[in-house]
Amino acid sequence: MYHERSLREDLQATLDARRDLGPDYEKALVESFADRLDATIAGRVRAELAAQGADPAAYGPRPKAKSPGSAMAPIVLGSLGIGVPLTAIAAGQAGLLGLAIAWIAIVVINVAAASAIMRRS
Repeated sequence: MYHERSLREDLQATLDARRDLGPDYEKALVESFADRLDATIAGRVRAELAAQGADPAAYGPRPKAKSPGSAMAPIVLGSLGIGVPLTAIAAGQAGLLGLAIAWIAIVVINVAAASAIMRRS
């Protein structure tokens, strides 16, 4: 019963937050509540399996295999985030040569990171 009351309180808090924050945050609020609901259901299933003498760990979620591309995404996004202001600074201070040097450095860093990630996997 405690979990049900807690889940009801979570739902009420989510609805209150949606009312306060507006529809812009609706997707994030729904996903957050769905995650809590999934965790509650998983806990109940594990408890039921344990009560029946089964090993709950045998029925747990399987770890997802990470693709090399998922490890590279933060590096690429960071490079783009740094590249935009660096482009403005390099082009303003050193012209076309500065711009070329800045982007060559960014490309070299990305290629080195990609090759290191590919070697690891």
